[in-house]
Amino acid sequence: MATRTGTARWGGRLGRLGRILGAGTACLTGAGCLTFATLACLDRPGMNNPGMNTSVSTGLGPVMSAAYAAVSLRLEERFGTQTPAAPARVVLGPHGRDIRLSGELGEGTAERLRALLDANPRAERLHLTSEGGLVEEGQALGDLVAARGLATYVPDYCVSACTLAFVRGPRRFLVEGGRLGFHAPYEAGLFGQAIQVDGTFERAAYLAAGLDPAFVTEALATASADLWVPEAGRLLAARVVTEIVDTGRFPDSTLDDDASPAGARAAVLRTLPLLAAAPGAVDGLAAWYADAYRDGRPEAESVAGLRRRAALGVARGLARADDPTVLAAGRVLLRAMLAARTEDRDACARIGAGADLVEAGEVLADATEVPALVARTGLAPWIEPVSDAAAAAPRGCTAEIHAYARALGKPPAEAAPALRALAARVARPVRAASALP
Repeated sequence: MATRTGTARWGGRLGRLGRILGAGTACLTGAGCLTFATLACLDRPGMNNPGMNTSVSTGLGPVMSAAYAAVSLRLEERFGTQTPAAPARVVLGPHGRDIRLSGELGEGTAERLRALLDANPRAERLHLTSEGGLVEEGQALGDLVAARGLATYVPDYCVSACTLAFVRGPRRFLVEGGRLGFHAPYEAGLFGQAIQVDGTFERAAYLAAGLDPAFVTEALATASADLWVPEAGRLLAARVVTEIVDTGRFPDSTLDDDASPAGARAAVLRTLPLLAAAPGAVDGLAAWYADAYRDGRPEAESVAGLRRRAALGVARGLARADDPTVLAAGRVLLRAMLAARTEDRDACARIGAGADLVEAGEVLADATEVPALVARTGLAPWIEPVSDAAAAAPRGCTAEIHAYARALGKPPAEAAPALRALAARVARPVRAASALP
């Protein structure tokens, strides 16, 4: 298990005074409030005291802290200083069976989900990607989940109030590597600080959903300014999650929070950071990825398609690159095959057969030489169209290693053409593009 000290990284502020299970707190300064704001910020994790508990933000004694908290809450209610957050995104996924909810659970989120469910009675699964928000919204979402019998699925993270909705699903799925986060509820004071409040309501909600009492106690004992992220085994044992799934199980949710061209481009670069060296190639891949997302392809399938297209694009560029680039790429490919052959002979064979600098860079954990080679291959003109069938059949790890070693053993004037011939096995012209893998 892990406890993350300080939760500002998870989200922003909520827009109205209310009971909060949200993983974002922030310091505000306003006219006439500098002294209180300074006190509120002194103990904020990530600043001067990165490991401190900030559920009481003033650093004063218990009596003064309680008085300060009460004053701060009254001032916030009087002046309404909290900045409204952007509304959560609640949209129907492909084929009418999945609903995607992402963002902060602000006022009205549950009503928007209700309207979408009423209009789409075939929906059977709710994807949740949220940093938390208002407790009453999390509870209302959970009521809808339970009433409609929706399965819940976390494709990335669901923390704080989001978990109140998640645990109400009769089937609760968490993606491998996904995160569920818990902490005590709080109210936001005048300056955005977290003022911890009693967790009786949240405890009752978790217990009613069937969670292990010891787990609930530990979750709500976590300070409001911290975040407890339990390991998958603990979540399964405590009946928080019913199944851990891989990214091939459900429709992709990677773009749930931003399905714009910019969001798709950012997702491609997160998946294949070496393409930052060839920015001209990214837009075409991003458009393809966005289409796959809208079509409801699983993330694993879409990522495999991205990798295949990028690798083929690099191989095509390599077949036409200058001699120094071809020779350098051949050496990298051979090193990667040699590194992979002991533990993953299939990867070794793929790297050679596909002249696959994408996988070679991952095997070698290379963040410098391979991106530079990708930039030199002239990838952009070759990234589209890419045939899904455009892949050489691997001859086996040993055969590929011998082929590259023989080519590199020739004089440079002969080695470059020999390596181009190896790369050309996957660089043949394509008459028509395929939209999806």
